[in-house]
Order: sequence, then C-alpha cells, then structure tokens
Amino acid sequence: MDTKPQRKQGTPGAFSRWTQHRANARMNRKIRRGKATFMGMDVLILNTVGRLSGQPRETPVAFFPDVAASGGEDSWLIVASGGGSLHPDWHANLMANPGQVTIEVAGRGTLPVTPHRLDGSEREQAWQVIAAAQPRIAKYQAKSTRQYPVIRLSAR
Repeated sequence: MDTKPQRKQGTPGAFSRWTQHRANARMNRKIRRGKATFMGMDVLILNTVGRLSGQPRETPVAFFPDVAASGGEDSWLIVASGGGSLHPDWHANLMANPGQVTIEVAGRGTLPVTPHRLDGSEREQAWQVIAAAQPRIAKYQAKSTRQYPVIRLSAR
C-alpha cells in the first residue's frame, strides 16, 4: 500500500518545489547584492506571511513600475503567473495577510506595501503595460486556463 500523499493536479512535485526553493534563495541573494534582473525583467523580493503556517516567506517576483499610479515611483505591478493551473502560493499568502507585506527592492531596502488586486479596466490597462514590456508573459497567459491576477503594490 502506497502511503505517499497525493498532490493536487496542476501543482508541482517534490523535486520541482526543491529546485524552485533553491533558485529562489539564489535570486534573493542576488537582489540583496544589487543585481535585480532576471531574463530581462526587474525583480524584487516579496515578503509575505504564510497563510497556514504563519511563517515568513520570501519570494522573488518580476515587477513593472506602475506608471498609472504616482508615476511609478512608489508603486509596482506584479503578476501571479506560472505554469500551473492554480495561483502560486505567494499570491494566497499575499491576499490572506495584506497588512504584513513588505518588498525588498535593490538599492531601496525593505519597504512596507499595500497590495491591491486589479480588476476590470484597471487590470486591462496594467496588463497592456506588462504585456508590452514582457511579451513572454502574455504568451504564457494565452496558454493558461486561468487568468493571471495583476497586483498593485503601493508604498505605505
């Protein structure tokens, strides 16, 4: 009898999670040393609190200056993308504990932010900015069965 727990369809397996954890830790070190780009995209560290564990979580995510909000100086757009059929865990943590979110931006240190999920025309306008800056994200979205959430992070 196999006692191994079954994972949900559309979620990564143990090896994929291990690999992602190692890659995230490496990227976080690079960001903290001031090297904040990956595959031509600007990257920041998103600090959240685990919705189930209550433990701090650090996730490197690509960001786009949010020109529509305050000229993009203190506002960032992030996209809950990825290959799975479910939103990434960091998205669930972000939405569950929005008052405990900070970001680390190379050269600016740690900043407390307020997340706001964009919908309707606000999302569409932000999506056009993101898709123009990184067409590969729009290509991934076209292949996905879910709509990628777009989140505005505004400095508090």
